[in-house]
Amino acid sequence: MKQLLVGLMCGLTLLAQGGRPQQPEAMRQAIELDLAGDYAGARAILAKEVANAHRAMAMSYAFEGHCGKTVESEEKVIAYWVTREKEEPKNAFYQQGEMANEAARVCIDAGDLKTAEKWYQKGTELGLKEPVISADRRALWEYRLEHAKARLAARRGNRALAEEYVASARVALDEMTELKKAQELFYPYLTGYVKLYTGDASGALADLEKANQNDVFIQCLKADAMEKLGRKAEAMEIYKKLAGTRGQNPPAAYAVPLAKKKLQ
Repeated sequence: MKQLLVGLMCGLTLLAQGGRPQQPEAMRQAIELDLAGDYAGARAILAKEVANAHRAMAMSYAFEGHCGKTVESEEKVIAYWVTREKEEPKNAFYQQGEMANEAARVCIDAGDLKTAEKWYQKGTELGLKEPVISADRRALWEYRLEHAKARLAARRGNRALAEEYVASARVALDEMTELKKAQELFYPYLTGYVKLYTGDASGALADLEKANQNDVFIQCLKADAMEKLGRKAEAMEIYKKLAGTRGQNPPAAYAVPLAKKKLQ
């Protein structure tokens, strides 16, 4: 870990010709600021680069389904955003909540429901600390938490409780104005997820068809539903496409390993 971060801090990449090291733009900017005497400015750039490295590390562990290590790395990213609270109050608390939710997402996908629940709750608490938070942003955090609680209840086999949280998520969604359109696509994902994990594969597939079809996680859920409905050939076609997914985020971290396992 230490060696990786040192390498990322140094930011050395080889040129296509000659094999000579080249420093990326962020590193060059930091050096220029140091040379100009703006040491604080240089360190601010370097700190952000280190935070980016920790987030990349979190996603690397996510591909392995390692909830604990993902949380450890995301905590370091959150610690960076804590240092930005005075300079970027609105963005800093939002990013802290985002990173906590990102860790929770990896944990629920990995099956560690207790840890996922803890970090979803923490994500909401951090996000709501945003000063002078808008009504839309407040509703967004409430929506995300109810969304998460519903999925957790479904994973635990408690359909009645899951449906209560789905209803609460709908209320929070309907309270939004500017953010509602963008968040609407996450609602059929939620209802489809709950139905899938509580024994209604047919209903799940119908709902998931209304969700974002460019989301590889949605495609995973659809393939799972198809398998449960005896449509294995169709599911395998989806897994073949998912195996070639490019990206370093929770959906890709879930989809790629799963698809490759299914295709073995």
